[in-house]
Amino acid sequence: MASYIEGALTKDEKVIHTGNVSLWSLAPLIALGVLFLAAFGLGIVFWVVAYIRYKTTELAFTNKRVIAKFGFISRQTVELNITKVESIQVNQGILGRIFNFGTLVISGAGNPQAPIPGISDPMAFRRAFVESQDNAQQTQIFKQPAPMVETPSCPKCNQPVADDEVFCSNCGARQR
Repeated sequence: MASYIEGALTKDEKVIHTGNVSLWSLAPLIALGVLFLAAFGLGIVFWVVAYIRYKTTELAFTNKRVIAKFGFISRQTVELNITKVESIQVNQGILGRIFNFGTLVISGAGNPQAPIPGISDPMAFRRAFVESQDNAQQTQIFKQPAPMVETPSCPKCNQPVADDEVFCSNCGARQR
């Protein structure tokens, strides 16, 4: 079964960086699994939930957009054009700082904030994204055509006329 991100790629789109769920962010579920394992195998349910959360959360950005997917049965996706992302915030608590995981909050133009919790090494993801976004914006600047300078033309014969000419050299009509 292919990942959601691989299936969502368009023509000429390439994955630049991926993010993963940190196992440290799942530690409470894993610990509850250990604690309740003796209680009729209830701990296995916590482990299954942790495993599903780990396997079904995908995060990446490509040369065109940011893609995030959560969920197993119910799927929630976030896809934003890379040039429309206004900010990526990193929220880390004390344990997140110690074990290097946190929540990424992606804000886009016209879109509400999209929190992506439990991401491993969120600062590296943010740094790679900002560098890629800067490169994309520089590429856009270089691809834009130079503005066309409008040359004046004769109102009678519609031939180009220099700015300093008083009479059209083609038909002789007065320009000013």
